[in-house]
Amino acid sequence: MNASNFWDNSESSNKTLKELKYLKSCTDPFQKAAKKLKDLEELFQAAEGDEEFLGQVSTELKQLTKEIDQLETSSLLSGEFDRNNVILSINAGAGGTESCDWTNMLLRMYTRFADNKKFKVKTIDILPGEEAGVKNVTLEIQGEMAYGYLKGEKGVHRLVRISPFDSNRRRHTSFASVDVIPEIEDDIEVEIDSDDLRIDIFRSSGPGGQSVNTTDSAVRITHLPTGIVVQCQNERSQLQNKTMAMKILRARLYEKKLKEQEERMAKEYGKKQKIEWGSQIRSYVMHPYSMVKDHRTGAETGNVIKVMDGSIELFIDAFLRWKPEK
Repeated sequence: MNASNFWDNSESSNKTLKELKYLKSCTDPFQKAAKKLKDLEELFQAAEGDEEFLGQVSTELKQLTKEIDQLETSSLLSGEFDRNNVILSINAGAGGTESCDWTNMLLRMYTRFADNKKFKVKTIDILPGEEAGVKNVTLEIQGEMAYGYLKGEKGVHRLVRISPFDSNRRRHTSFASVDVIPEIEDDIEVEIDSDDLRIDIFRSSGPGGQSVNTTDSAVRITHLPTGIVVQCQNERSQLQNKTMAMKILRARLYEKKLKEQEERMAKEYGKKQKIEWGSQIRSYVMHPYSMVKDHRTGAETGNVIKVMDGSIELFIDAFLRWKPEK
């Protein structure tokens, strides 16, 4: 940054400033925690048996312990795309209204989590259920480490409860799948031939603001060689919807490319990945007892209401520390 030509290229300089801000966000909390620990050690030595004073030191030490635990979790967010924004999709499974309602509950859960993290949530595409809830929805969640925090949510989520739609008050099981991909930066090359694309324009459906549902502005892009289909209908103009749809397509194609590389490596080295039943990662039980349990890590809690209100840090932390069997 001290170079005389640093500001000549604004794109490069802004990227460097962003990197500096990120590095400071990593080191500053660690240095503050180390200083606080040193201060507490000095206070402890100065207490000389004063019970009231020692009680205050103990309280501050417990708070510092929580801060250090959070720092440890943050240090695990070191994947290539962990710092990126995330594209999160939720799709209702078989079960009609029940699954659509469950999808809507998960939508609220992730939105509340993002709000708590001060992340920005943008609805890219949404298809309401016929009677209630949502059939499928795609969100763009913008924030530092958004993908790193949410990458472990990919998979099938299972709900067990007394159905509010069943007049006989019977217990129902519903499923919804969550897909999570990182938003790919423009400097990562993903080759897309325009001849490989089929672009369809249609009128937006569902809730929308002024002019959203009155013009043919929604865009669906099909990548013919892979069959990948993406669409966006919540922006105001056709151009904006197309730009967002292309952004999602780039991310999905890049994810596919990485997955193919991993499969080739696994085949080459003879590794076999553990296949779990239905890719089910988590169960949310509301009847006959209350429990949310992650089937990969074993993390669980009895406070289902708190989890559904966006408090999923327990499962995020457990996933980041979890070492899957190879």
